Amino acid sequence: MPVALFILNTGRSLSQGMYMESEGKWSENYFKTVVAVEMNPNDIKRLGVKDRVKIARNGSSLVALVKPSDRVPEGAIFIPMGPVANFIIDGDTDGVGIPSFKAIEVEAGPAEEPVATLRDILKSLGAKNLDVDALMKDISVQSGEKRVVESVSCPFCGDLCDYLKIEVDGSKIVRNVGGCAVSIAKFLNYHKHRVLEPYVRRGGSLTKVDLDTAIEEAAKILANARYALIYGLSNTCVEAIELAVELAEILRGVVDNTSTVCHGPTVLAIQEVGTVAMTFAPVLHLADVVVFWGSNAREAHANHVSRLVMAMGRFRKGRKDRKLVVVDSRKTMLADMADIFIQVEPGKDLELATALRMALRDLEIESPSVAGVPREKIYELAELMKTARYGALFFGMGVTHTGAKLRNIQAVIKLVQELNEWTKWVLLPMRGHYNVTGANQVSLWLTGYPYAVDFSRGFPRMIPGVTTAVDLLANGDVDAALIIASDPAAHFPRKAVEHLSKIPVIVIDAKWSLTAAFADVIIPAGLVGIECEGTAYRMDGVPIYMKKVVNPPPGVLCDVELLKRLTEKVKSMKGWGE
Repeated sequence: MPVALFILNTGRSLSQGMYMESEGKWSENYFKTVVAVEMNPNDIKRLGVKDRVKIARNGSSLVALVKPSDRVPEGAIFIPMGPVANFIIDGDTDGVGIPSFKAIEVEAGPAEEPVATLRDILKSLGAKNLDVDALMKDISVQSGEKRVVESVSCPFCGDLCDYLKIEVDGSKIVRNVGGCAVSIAKFLNYHKHRVLEPYVRRGGSLTKVDLDTAIEEAAKILANARYALIYGLSNTCVEAIELAVELAEILRGVVDNTSTVCHGPTVLAIQEVGTVAMTFAPVLHLADVVVFWGSNAREAHANHVSRLVMAMGRFRKGRKDRKLVVVDSRKTMLADMADIFIQVEPGKDLELATALRMALRDLEIESPSVAGVPREKIYELAELMKTARYGALFFGMGVTHTGAKLRNIQAVIKLVQELNEWTKWVLLPMRGHYNVTGANQVSLWLTGYPYAVDFSRGFPRMIPGVTTAVDLLANGDVDAALIIASDPAAHFPRKAVEHLSKIPVIVIDAKWSLTAAFADVIIPAGLVGIECEGTAYRMDGVPIYMKKVVNPPPGVLCDVELLKRLTEKVKSMKGWGE
């Protein structure tokens, strides 16, 4: 059967987010969204692919469904980020702590074998618990007093929309006014597929225990570890993150957050060349040119465009008064709205940013095209940008996940800095998890480093490519892991996830994640922003108060209280305060 080389790109999709929140990652519908490969119809015809395709890289392969799409250019394939895509991504981070999740060369061809199942993938990775779905429960919600909670902040993405109106009937959330499709799915299904009891792995299976026993077992694992990893923290509150950093210092381990696999390169680039930051307000009121580079905000941050591009500002009359530019390697849903769509070759963002900087300085671009973009279009875009009255550039993981990584970001930052010699421009990374910015902020003010903070020598240090979570797991450096409000088994490359099967793993989470399949201790937690209050940082660095809308299930505590108890127990075992 014919096999050809393709460029693999991964990214988020709206349906993926909705099924994740409404039905959970163990559901059939969620898995169908992440096992579907989008290919250009011409490639499908050329290879003779019917309904399945086999993707291979570096000795690993799997069979996925095929979905024809004109949005994907010929020679490229797209898979939503998740366990399927990451199964064929290796753990090499090029010394910066983040694997290449985009612009990856793979082999693809027609397949006769059955499509991979979630259990097939987890089993091949060494998962310890494949019967997790039997333990899933829904909270019993009851009708009762009807009330409306206003000015609620959404605990989903980095936009932290804080204007939601949540209607509650007893303990049941019945309506979310102002939220996007994913936000609505999260609030209205908060009670589904929940972890409601603590579990400890005994005799090869998960056994229900009381909370004190689970905390005791977790504390033993951490206290006895030589080098423990604490990871996650971007889907919890600032107050819990502070405690996690303290626990890492007590253990002389490492504390890392999810920015290591999203905007870690952005943080590194800003440390080297600075930035031109802003909050949302100037964009709404002043921006007449808005650029989205490597970000499909309509699916990953569904309210972002409506609140900052479509909305009326004090000096801007909504969408008709703004020029929208989208730069991406495929024609996304956001690109459908654009006045100008620039389709860049996968992995060539650095080249395009460099060419734009040349055009700004009236330097000759000798090649007729750069990164697949005609020279004339580059000159036209540069002219549009330098004649804007106020420009804003939002960039996403389409820029951070490709080969050049932080060098891409440095080039984009320098482009914006140089535009300020002509007019006013600002830029902002499109942060994914609702409090990933807060995780960076807390880590910075407590340790001086934004993520991947190592305490093994008794003082904090950060070494990208060494103390970053993917590297620590892929290299087999850590001997225990505490995962808080995160799901590395769904988002880390194969080699890193395989190491989770070889070490004790503690999971603190509100819902059943794929990482629960690798857990030795599982502790239920309340949902911050729905059942627990706290502080989070919006993607533009503005702190937002997260309200409590309903009570957590009986016996289930919030992350702050759980980490307090766990920290005190570890201190006791290690003899602190004696």
